[in-house]
Amino acid sequence: MATQTAVTSAPPRAQAPLKLRRRGPLAWIGDHVLLAVTVVVFVFMLLPNAVILVMSFNQPIGKYDYTWNQFSTEAWAHPCANQALCSSMGLSLEIGVVATVVSTALGTMIAFAMVRHRFKARSGINALLFLPMAAPEVVMGATLTALFFNTIGPGSLGFWTITIAHVMFCLSYVVVTVKSRLAGMDPTLERAAQDLYATPTQTFMKVTLPLVAPGIAAAALLAFALSVDDYIITAFTAGQRTTFPMYIFGSVQRSYPAQINVIGSIMLIGTMAIIAVTTVLGRMRATRR
Repeated sequence: MATQTAVTSAPPRAQAPLKLRRRGPLAWIGDHVLLAVTVVVFVFMLLPNAVILVMSFNQPIGKYDYTWNQFSTEAWAHPCANQALCSSMGLSLEIGVVATVVSTALGTMIAFAMVRHRFKARSGINALLFLPMAAPEVVMGATLTALFFNTIGPGSLGFWTITIAHVMFCLSYVVVTVKSRLAGMDPTLERAAQDLYATPTQTFMKVTLPLVAPGIAAAALLAFALSVDDYIITAFTAGQRTTFPMYIFGSVQRSYPAQINVIGSIMLIGTMAIIAVTTVLGRMRATRR
């Protein structure tokens, strides 16, 4: 006992201090290279948007708003000074809204069918959905023109042919976006609702739909942006109609008014506002839970 007591009461040995290794410049670069690359990429992506916003307040000399002259709010005060510009923008918005609603509704149903059900042609349909995303737009536009020429005639090209074409290529993006949301959803939540005697309709409306709603909203925004922005396929299927991208492409050859930058800035600010509101609402829901 005395020996054990002596052993246990002996003071612990003092440990030698650890030597800190000096980190070289390569280690510092390795720690900060990801942040540096991220900053460079974001600057590269956002710089054109900043230039559009700045040039919208320019008073250009002549017909082209390419070089800075002096500050002016004339373009913001009269964004529809050129009536053709606003008419083309209105047409693009109309087509974008219709194409977004149709493609989002159809794409959401297709995504549910692909994720929740098993059938023989499932793998084949899954592969076919990627064809509009992988095929060149020039080929797709020429093919659609041939299809419309042989079905409804060349004189019928216009609003509805553009809308059908936009629904066709937006559909794939909607399906992929909603599918990713469904694949990441926890299925036990729906089972818990069924265990609590919820009907299939109640389970879908109160559990499934709120969980999938962010994915559906993201798919709708993506479809709307793709529709308003498209030029190549629209040029093949527009006939005598002129959308906003088509107007810009044709206008650059003759003039480039500052009103184009104004409309682009309005769309940019609107998109950022929607994203900000969505983020705030998502955080408010998370704090309530």
